[in-house]
Amino acid sequence: MPSPINRQWVLTARPDGPIGDHNFRWTQGAIPSISEGQMLLRNLWLSFDPTQWFLMAYYSEVDSESNGIPIGGVMRGLTVSQVVESRLEGFHPGDLVHGYSGWEEYSASDGRGYFPTTRVPPGVPPNLALGTLGVTGMAAYFGVVDVARPKAGETFVVSAAAGGVGSIAGQMAKILGLKVIGIAGGRQKCDWLVGEAGFDGAIDHRSEDVGARLTALCPDGIDIYFDNVGGPTLDLARERLRRNGRIVVCGGTSRYAETVQPPGPVNYLALCMVNGRMEGLLARDYADRFPEAVAALSGWLASGRLRSKEDVVVGLEHAPSTLARLYSGANFGKQLLKIADPVDLPAA
Repeated sequence: MPSPINRQWVLTARPDGPIGDHNFRWTQGAIPSISEGQMLLRNLWLSFDPTQWFLMAYYSEVDSESNGIPIGGVMRGLTVSQVVESRLEGFHPGDLVHGYSGWEEYSASDGRGYFPTTRVPPGVPPNLALGTLGVTGMAAYFGVVDVARPKAGETFVVSAAAGGVGSIAGQMAKILGLKVIGIAGGRQKCDWLVGEAGFDGAIDHRSEDVGARLTALCPDGIDIYFDNVGGPTLDLARERLRRNGRIVVCGGTSRYAETVQPPGPVNYLALCMVNGRMEGLLARDYADRFPEAVAALSGWLASGRLRSKEDVVVGLEHAPSTLARLYSGANFGKQLLKIADPVDLPAA
């Protein structure tokens, strides 16, 4: 049952360089009271995603769809929560749900948001509901299947390959019969990509010349580049794109924290010379097809062909430092934070 207070993190400063504790304030407030059409949620797990930088950086009172977070507002993101009390049709006490909620112990929700709140399927652990079988997995699945349109035998390169999306996308490409090269930061991550995830090769961008290694590992060029970082790495991959090659623009973590945005890709016109394609990806555009992706990913997980790599921090008090791990490259797998376990609640 709810405790007398609600511990929470509120936003105090917009990003101006690296994100950290200085952007937030640790405080406590009252547990929300709900009205008709709402439910009271006890937050159990938090997902950390690079695009949360945009929620911190921009705020608009008129854009109701993605209006960011006001200064003094509770930080939020994707969560798995347990319904404590419900006055919202279709949700009942005890239900585990996936949706947007706050960096706090208890939140009031109307079930709406950038991603509407849904029930976690029976038997799916909360961590998987936020990672491989959540929006992270959806981005990887549809980025590979729909945007990249892979063909067996092609060469597939993915950046941030040991992160949440990158690790799934690369393994998917391997399952589909492609040669897969991952770019990651650190020997441990690269060893995992080859030894555990089954990649054909890995490049440590912290200690190796990425361009030279791409040439060595992809002597005939790159058919698909799945981009999670942007910046110079994107340029290096584009230079090696084969005829009819594809670039999937999923993210740009190397650019989010820059206060002055540099020019775009320096060699993008060269796409014309190889009839190349560069296309962006928003996972929520495929919301009506999420069951297709969940079925495929679940099957690969069950068979052992797909490994779910997670980086789990425990304790709501560590939320700001956990988010900062994404932008420093410290995370190894999908970045999650566990607040609490579900409890038995009487059904309505």
